[in-house]
This record gives sequence, C-alpha cells and structure tokens, in this order.
Amino acid sequence: MSRLNPRQQEAVTYVGGPLLVLAGAGSGKTSVITRKIAYLIQQCGIQARHIVAMTFTNKAAREMKERVGSLLRGAEGKGLTVSTFHNLGLNIIRKEHARLGYKPGFSIFDEGDIKALLTDIMQKEYAGDDGVDEIKNYIGTWKNDLILPQEALDKARTPKEQTAAVVYLHYQRTLKAYNAVDFDDLILLPVKLFQEHPDLLEKWQNRIRYLLVDEYQDTNASQYLLVKLLVGMRNQFTVVGDDDQSIYAWRGARPENLMQLKEDYPSLKVVMLEQNYRSTSRILKCANVLIANNPHVFDKQLWSEMGHGDEIRVIRCRNEETEAERVAMEILTLHLKTGRPYSDFAILYRGNYQSRLMELKLQHHQIPYRLSGGTSFFARQEVKDLMSYFRLLVNPDDDNAFLRVINVPRREIGSATLEKLSHYAGERNLSLYEAAGELGLAQHLDSRYCERLARFTRWMDGVRQQCAQHDPIAALRSMVMDLDYENWLRQNASSDKVAEVRMGNVWFLVEALKNTLEKDEDGEMTIEEAIGKLVLRDMLERQQEEEEGAEGVQMLTLHASKGLEFPHVFIIGVEEEILPHRSSIEADTIEEERRLAYVGITRARQNLVMTFAAKRKQYGEIIDCTPSRFLAELPQDDLAWEGQEDAPVEAKAARGKNALADIRAMLKR
Repeated sequence: MSRLNPRQQEAVTYVGGPLLVLAGAGSGKTSVITRKIAYLIQQCGIQARHIVAMTFTNKAAREMKERVGSLLRGAEGKGLTVSTFHNLGLNIIRKEHARLGYKPGFSIFDEGDIKALLTDIMQKEYAGDDGVDEIKNYIGTWKNDLILPQEALDKARTPKEQTAAVVYLHYQRTLKAYNAVDFDDLILLPVKLFQEHPDLLEKWQNRIRYLLVDEYQDTNASQYLLVKLLVGMRNQFTVVGDDDQSIYAWRGARPENLMQLKEDYPSLKVVMLEQNYRSTSRILKCANVLIANNPHVFDKQLWSEMGHGDEIRVIRCRNEETEAERVAMEILTLHLKTGRPYSDFAILYRGNYQSRLMELKLQHHQIPYRLSGGTSFFARQEVKDLMSYFRLLVNPDDDNAFLRVINVPRREIGSATLEKLSHYAGERNLSLYEAAGELGLAQHLDSRYCERLARFTRWMDGVRQQCAQHDPIAALRSMVMDLDYENWLRQNASSDKVAEVRMGNVWFLVEALKNTLEKDEDGEMTIEEAIGKLVLRDMLERQQEEEEGAEGVQMLTLHASKGLEFPHVFIIGVEEEILPHRSSIEADTIEEERRLAYVGITRARQNLVMTFAAKRKQYGEIIDCTPSRFLAELPQDDLAWEGQEDAPVEAKAARGKNALADIRAMLKR
C-alpha cells in the first residue's frame, strides 16, 4: 500500500460501516476507490462479483476498470461491476423486464426521439408544439424526483404544470406501447421496482455486498434512493465526493445528498482528503479563500507540497476583441519561449458562445486548438438512420424507429399511407410494424401500398431471423448492402467525398457493435443487448471522445473541465453576469457559480490567468462590464493585476508592436 498518504490509507482500509470520503480537487480519489476495490477482494475475501462501483461517465468507468485491473492478479477481478448509474439501471431493467411489463428487446429513447414524441403528442392534443423543451424539462425533473404522471397531475399548480403533467401521462403511455424507456427511466424504474417488490430488492441486495460511488455530490434524488435501497441494512458502502465541486444543480444534482448521509447513517465515518497532488500552494490558497464564502457542513482546506508558485494574474482588457487577442498572444509567446506543447494550455469559459471569437483569434495566429463538445457521432444523420434500423430489428414495437426508416432509402410510402396505417394501428391497438403485416389493412389501403409495407416487414423479419440463427454482425452487414444505403447517401450528399465519410461512419457503427459483443466476458450478450449498450453509450458520451492528448490548446466550458487538469489555465470573461451568470444573480443561486469558479481555478497546475473586459458588445450595443465579485473575494496579495492603468493608446500600441517584434525575432533565430 505504498504511495498512499495516511488519510487515503484510512479510507482504503476502513470497512467497518458506511464511509464518506470528502475528496478535495486533485486529492487522488480515483486511487482510493481503485485501491479499495483491490483491498476488498484481496484482504477482505469479498468476491469481485459481489462488488459494484458506480460513477457518472463511461470515460471514468473505463479508467477505473483499467486501474483496478492493474492491481489484481489473474481471475481475481472476474465479475466485478464498474459502471455508470444508468448502465447499472439498464442491467436491472433487462434482467427484470417481465416484472416491469416490458418485452425483452426494449428500446432506449435518446434526446431526439423524446423531442419527436413530445412534439407529436402536443400537436395531437394541443394543435401546436409550443414549449416542447420546457415540458421535456418538467418531465425530466419529475422523473428525477420519482414523481409518476398521476402524482404530477395531482400536484400541478399552474396551467403550465397541468399541461406538462397531461403530456407526461400520454408520453409514458406511448413509451410503454413502443416497448421503450427513456434515459431518466433507467433510474426511476429500478427504484420503483425495488420499492414495490421486496423479493427482487432482496435478490439484488444479496448480489451486491459492497457498493462504491464516485462523484457522489452529483447524484440526484432518484440516484440517492437507488443507492440507499441497494445497500439496505448491510450498510457496506463507500461514497466519494466533494461538496465544493457540485456544479450540476440544473441537471438535478443535489450536493445536500452528502449531508443527508449523516442523517440516514448515524454511524457514518468521514475521512477528509485535503492533500492536493496537482497545483501550487498559491492556486490552492485562492481556491480555499474563494470557496470559504459558501456555507459548509464539512470544512476542508486543500494544501500541497508543490511549492508556492507564481502569482495569479488578473488582466483587464479594453473589450472582448482585445481579451481574445491577449490570450492568444500570451499562449503563442509562452509556446515559442519555453517550447511548451500547445496541449499544456486550456482556455475555460462560462458559456459556449464565448468560444467563437477566441477560435477566430487562435486561427488568425495559426495556433492549433481542440474544441470540446462538438457534434456527437451518434447525432449524425447516417448513424441515426442505422441505429433506427437496429432498434426496429430488436424491438418491432418501436414506432419512432419505424417512421424514421420506412422511407430511408425511399420506398415510395408517402405520408398519406402512413397516416392511414397509423389510424388502423391505433384502432387495433397494434404497433405500426405489426399493422403493416396485417391482412385487414387491405380494407383501408390501396393494394400497391399494402404490398410495399408488407415487403418491408417481410424483409426485416428475414434479417431478424438471420441475426438469431447465424452470425448477427454478418447479417447486419448484408442488411446495409441490401438497403443500397451507399447509393442513397451519394444521391443526398453534397459530394462523393462527403458520402464516403458518411458511409465510413456506418461501417464504424457496425464495427462498434461487433466490439461490444466481443468484449462481453461471459459470452452471453445478445445482439439486442449490444445495441442497447451502444444507444446508452452514446447518450452518456454525447460528445465523441476525441484523440486524447492531441496537440492543440484545449477550449472548453467550466462545466466540461471538471476532472481535468492543465499546466496553464486561462479563465476568460470573469465578469458579473457572465461568471456569476446573470440568471444565477437574479435567482440568488450564487453559491453554485462560486463552486464553478472554484472548479476552474483548481484545474490549473502551475499558472492561472483570469481575464475580463471593460466593455462588451451585446445585441449591437456597447455595454460597460463589471469585474466579477469572485475577483474581489480572492486573496489580493496573491494576485497581480494588469491593464488597470489607463496608459495612452499610443503607448499600448507600441507595447503590442514590440511584443510582436520579439516573437518574430525568436522565430528567426
């Protein structure tokens, strides 16, 4: 157990009851979780199959699994579960689908599917789809708080809430009819199942003898309850979290869940990890002083042995244009002077809109950069098409998938035909797919269209049979060839090159399914399960993982920066109404914004620069900006302010020219 400090050691070896590890930024919490899993298996005799570790992203789960793997010998880790909350929920639903009233190959609806379904319901019920996003948020919040449609209806106070509750009722019924669940159901359904069926809860409690949860401050109400139900009376668990890094209230996260633990488990032991292995003392002092302005149940002070470090620079810029220019020049100069790779630099901001001007400046100076949060692989047209085919294969009741693919490629089945089919299916209480193969449809539809629909379902049935009887991946490959999808892409793409790239994505998707099947340790995974896993993976990894460590300045929002670290960090737009955000000033939720600033500061290992503009253009007007209150809350002795003196414009211009001349001279050497 070398290399662990005394506090970490204590957290790893304590198994006498419930444990909360309050792990400050950069304090080595992943080491604690991974070492603890190895300790439980090797020293406490708990078999790996009885241990479950949960986290929030696939990336974190993958890293954790790899690190545990390197600590274990041979088959010690067989059956260990390291997964996201939603993956665990999916596995529970899959095993208990019958009790929940679902058929085996249920679909998981993504953002696009949910929106399409809600729009459809609202157009039918309210002859318009105004406020779909708002209603979607209402439903998500209700599900996170374990409120079912009828209860939402009873509790609705305003007309808006009543509308949302009625739509929620229709939405849940339709989802069930489609044999589908949405992302929030993956936690809600297991919780409701366990609450209503004590026998199933007992079965799962016996399966899970020890539970570990990472990023506990990000859990919402339903996730908290799922953990509470699974640990039952045994109380054998370790949760790791940091109340100062809870920045997802808008997603339902409740930092008070950390406090709740103390009430629910009076024997809770708390271990503080305060030694930071990332940043200089000065950066940590700034973070500590800032976050001390928030109320705390647990007080912790980060410290490090990384040396005192440079002052934190705060730069006032004339406007947003000069701010972006200044940051770009700082990075270019440092890169040229010290030879530091561009990937050592990160630019963090409160909102995505702030990145546009910064991008232009970096491009202008030919500085390579990587922007996090681009288009998800799964959001691409061709990938959505193919996923819909896969979904329809495993779940013929999925009307959403049916409607997406029935005319891709074109089969000359128009909207009038689909309307009649939909009407017939509704009357007979069938899915569109089932209705399309029924003989009775001929009384409502011209025989030509009946034949086209029947041909489609016969063909899909054939592919399904091939999947079941032979190599499913080969069956899917031949399905893509049968579709002549490549030709369809060529007809609809702006160039052959674009069509080629898009077709590459299609084959990449089939390959991803093949890998998912091959990675299954027990060899029991069906093609349905592999497709379900892929849909879920997409939702959790909305932005496609880019090449790790590729050369380029990292540009990302403060929210997206959590869990990352960089030698040089620039936080731009540190102004009132940006950070803290205007909406949080109005709603008086400044504490969450302060935590966001704290997360930004603690990303920096060696140097931290904060910038703000004196004026900004907003809706065509030039407005005066106020520096963020957070700057005033920092220890002033540790800050170096620049740009405060109003030097004559000529002097500033001359200074700028000299800086450029220096850089050119360096390049010529």
